[in-house]
Amino acid sequence: MTAFMKNAVDAALRAGDAILQIYERDFEVEFKDDESPLTEADKAAHYIICDALEELGLPVLSEESRTVPYEERKSWNRFWLVDPLDGTKEFIKKNGEFTVNIALIDDGRPVMGVVYAPVLKTLYMGLVGQGAFRVKGDDLFQTLEKERFDFSTLGKPCEKLPHLRSEQGVIKVVASRSHMNSETEDFIADLEKTGRVELVSSGSSLKLCMVAEGSADVYPRIASTMEWDTAAAQAVVEASGGSVVQYGLAEPLRYNKENLLNPYFVVFGKNHRHAQLHNT
Repeated sequence: MTAFMKNAVDAALRAGDAILQIYERDFEVEFKDDESPLTEADKAAHYIICDALEELGLPVLSEESRTVPYEERKSWNRFWLVDPLDGTKEFIKKNGEFTVNIALIDDGRPVMGVVYAPVLKTLYMGLVGQGAFRVKGDDLFQTLEKERFDFSTLGKPCEKLPHLRSEQGVIKVVASRSHMNSETEDFIADLEKTGRVELVSSGSSLKLCMVAEGSADVYPRIASTMEWDTAAAQAVVEASGGSVVQYGLAEPLRYNKENLLNPYFVVFGKNHRHAQLHNT
């Protein structure tokens, strides 16, 4: 796992560097068959990550290689699941709220996750059962070069998640900037019956990471997502002690399904409101 984490972090940082070079200049936007946007940054990051991870001997499923047939991938007990640029809409808007997502899937569950936000210079990493960490800084390459990725000994500047919030009596709900809908508004209205709700917004998988770090309590996603959108950040959430469960059920999200579309889900953080929120 140490080698896997080190390679995943290195691949994410290198992909993020390539993305930033494109982000800082003019670029063209294409549209896929499903009308979702695609840029040269998505493609560049895809090739960098796939080249790095394939050296480890496991198959790689990326958003940009989604054509791998189920008959082939259904036998993959362990594989990499990648979103080279999560939040392409945020990338196009140039608001900085996009991420590189790399997850290791084992028997349908994300067991390791790396989420990197290049503009924010922030990297999240999680290994389920061992912990989740956040690292921030100008030169993450140099910072992380000194780490052995032994999760029992990771120290500064790797911050253990979640952080405890000082404020009490408020439920912080994080929602999507691009996908707010009436169902999500109804969910939030139900929460308001249990206490004061404060709404914060963010893009991409950063929403799950906010719950993992403790800056939000809950993230309802009552809208479409794909497996590569959530896997890496789900590993970070679960490594931090939180949970990502199907909306209306207590079952966690599963991966490598025949249909790669996720069911609706809700993310809960590790905090004293967890049981209360889950029961809603």
